[in-house]
Amino acid sequence: MATKNNIGPRRLVVGAHYGVKDWLAQRVTAIVMVVYTVILLGTFLTAQNFTYEGWASLFSRQWFKLFTAVTFFGLFYHVWVGVRDIWMDYVKPAGIKLALQIATVLVLIAYAVWTVQILWSV
Repeated sequence: MATKNNIGPRRLVVGAHYGVKDWLAQRVTAIVMVVYTVILLGTFLTAQNFTYEGWASLFSRQWFKLFTAVTFFGLFYHVWVGVRDIWMDYVKPAGIKLALQIATVLVLIAYAVWTVQILWSV
């Protein structure tokens, strides 16, 4: 009886395209962060009022609040993908890996809630 091996052109490939979604998400969130940074830098360099009232007026615009929130949520997802990959690649014990991933998720959720609280208090 011939043994079945997984070598050669008939091998079973598991997880094809695994990670493409995360790779693409990191690129998209990076582009959003770059656009936000350019807009914020342009606004900062052309601003005449460098006081708290000037910054508060910038963040009082609804479209800028929304753009800031989308950027920060993109940042949090970007961080999640990167840190999750670090935990998966370099932490071997499953229990510690799970605990670190749960802690990371809880911290990122807390940061997201804090971001919304700050943005909509201005």
